[in-house]
Amino acid sequence: MLEIVLADYSNPKHRQAVVDMLDDYARDPMGGGEALPEATRENLIDEMAKRDHVFSILAYVDEQPVGLANCVEGFSTFAAKPVMNIHDIAVIKDFRGQGISKRLLQEVETLAQFRGCCKLTLEVLQGNEPAKIAYEKFGFKPYQLDDAMGKAEFWQKYL
Repeated sequence: MLEIVLADYSNPKHRQAVVDMLDDYARDPMGGGEALPEATRENLIDEMAKRDHVFSILAYVDEQPVGLANCVEGFSTFAAKPVMNIHDIAVIKDFRGQGISKRLLQEVETLAQFRGCCKLTLEVLQGNEPAKIAYEKFGFKPYQLDDAMGKAEFWQKYL
């Protein structure tokens, strides 16, 4: 039986589930292939809890955490409304293909609508075809303002 819940960062069970799920995702090739650093494991939940614009959704099957969506609210200057970014979304390997990511996305969409967000955003690796297919089925598409200028790219610079 699948249960989708908004994580309560003060609940030890939820705290551990978010960290364990994110670590499982980090160890996957689509998450970088390396375990979370110990400092991240120790500080993640307290740092997330300090921010009203951050939340996590957990998916449980028979009380076992099997899915996670970490979200961060941003802001669209073009729309003058909030934007919800799905910063992490992951399902444990043995539970993929069962519609769990779709249920997580539905819950994120519901919460984003409640917060008055104008859109959902996420990033996906170019080679992650299963995720891209799932996101397209849910209505996501690459970001593009002008056909002549092409698709937007996600860039980063470490500080």
